[in-house]
Amino acid sequence: MTSLENVVPAQCSLGEGPVWHAGEQKLYWVDLLENTVHTYHPESDEHTVMTFPDMMCALAIRASGGFVVATRKSFAFWDGHSEHVEPIIEIETDIPENRFNDGAVDPQGRFWVGTMGPDYGGNLYRLNHDLTVDHMETGISTSNGIGWTPDGTIMYYTDSDPRTIYMYDFDGETGDISNRRNFLHNPNVPGVPDGMTVDSEGYIWSARWDGYNITRYTPTGEVDRIVEIPVAKVTSATFGGPDLRDLYITCALGQTPRTEQPQAGDIFRLRVDVPGLPEPIFRG
Repeated sequence: MTSLENVVPAQCSLGEGPVWHAGEQKLYWVDLLENTVHTYHPESDEHTVMTFPDMMCALAIRASGGFVVATRKSFAFWDGHSEHVEPIIEIETDIPENRFNDGAVDPQGRFWVGTMGPDYGGNLYRLNHDLTVDHMETGISTSNGIGWTPDGTIMYYTDSDPRTIYMYDFDGETGDISNRRNFLHNPNVPGVPDGMTVDSEGYIWSARWDGYNITRYTPTGEVDRIVEIPVAKVTSATFGGPDLRDLYITCALGQTPRTEQPQAGDIFRLRVDVPGLPEPIFRG
């Protein structure tokens, strides 16, 4: 494993949801608080920023072109070029305090996104191939990172406030989840689990908000390694590069004065020995 690099001085307020587009060899991520989508092309070192009328909370590559996204209250399509989205369906319009947060696509091409709200009022939703939506989980505080084991039989789901990563039995054919139990519950460890990704060995990389690190856990929940990041609010990560051995890490500024953490909101990259898994693609 090589040393950590700061590769994009993006200075995001709340950088989140990184996605590697293998066809373009480009990284995409969102800045929720600024309503923006960022891209980074490592070969050319080009960094672009697009601004939208609404909050962009999560995005995923779409098989037919462009992206599927979650705005503050809607599932939508985005062509990947303009600064407008095409709404599919609105969610929780009767709960104004809730909004979408993090999301991911399962191995069969369904888009999962959770909401966050006060008093454990958040929920988890699944956007299916036919663009119907199923309500999959309730009683969530701050919905965050989602991932699957390499064999697709287990789904991980992060709820940040109780500092817990759940695991479920996952039925790839139906998309059903069952038998929820704790994969990781460590309320006394510094840092809060935020976004996550799974590598090809089935190890879980969990970004630690307020923890100054990203931690790699074994499939049984033991700490394998801790990578220190020079900012407090580490938010998520994804694997990229031609061989999927570049771990790209997002972070946020939060309420900390930028003079105290000048690299907050930038993109970091870590060259690792074990590659990630190919980015699943939404098939709706």
